[in-house]
Amino acid sequence: MRLPFQHRVEAPALRKPAPTTPPQMQRSDLASLYRAARIGGDFFDCVSVGSDRVVFTLLDIAGKREQALGIAAAAQETLRTTAPQLFAAEDLNEADAITDLVLAINQSILAAAGGVRCAPGIVASYNEAIGIVTYVNAGSVPALLRTDGVVTTLETSGLPLGLFSHATHDAQVCVMPDASSLLLTSRGLLEVKAGGEEYGIERLKESLRKARESSAHDLCSDVLAAVGEFIEQNKRRFLRFGNGGQGNGESLGENDVTTVALLRCSARVGAATAT
Repeated sequence: MRLPFQHRVEAPALRKPAPTTPPQMQRSDLASLYRAARIGGDFFDCVSVGSDRVVFTLLDIAGKREQALGIAAAAQETLRTTAPQLFAAEDLNEADAITDLVLAINQSILAAAGGVRCAPGIVASYNEAIGIVTYVNAGSVPALLRTDGVVTTLETSGLPLGLFSHATHDAQVCVMPDASSLLLTSRGLLEVKAGGEEYGIERLKESLRKARESSAHDLCSDVLAAVGEFIEQNKRRFLRFGNGGQGNGESLGENDVTTVALLRCSARVGAATAT
């Protein structure tokens, strides 16, 4: 019971990022899929800049989701306000623009967190007209490119975001020819365990090789289905040896798992909506 002089103190509203809808493009398809408990700080967002460029980011913000939501909202605001400014210049240097954008997002993470908050992530610009992705992979986020059935890794460009206020990262460039696919995932996917064994990067590469090319959404779905099959196979193996199928982490529900796919096609496809 409150006394007459006591007043109800309203809890501050929890700041959340706005929903993300990938843009329609002429020859490309972009989609994201989330699975599992969503208890962590996985965050994906994208913004169209002009008629043939999309700038996007995938962040894995440390801490519980309630703590990470406000940081993700700050990063989203920076992406959506700063990217159009940086990429609007007539004499645009995409590598410089991405480097400056990463610095701005990094500072927004530190400010929203009120200090250090580790946030591995990828920030990238896709120029559809020429099929070029200019990117910074800050903190070894899983990023794979499939071209003619060959899968290569987009290597790390520097330390995770959210650690040092003036950290700089060198932008890298990759070419996406027709019928190529770019896959980004959160580290939670690699760390999914079944029978004490992690899914790992090699299984992720194999799942990308086998994934459908019909749409970005289908590719994300196939990759997540492969993780689910990995878990089920290990459960059956444990049952066969009388272990009862119990193992540490044998559930996608114990991991924040995010996939993002970008497909470059020879004909126009419909863009899928992130779910």
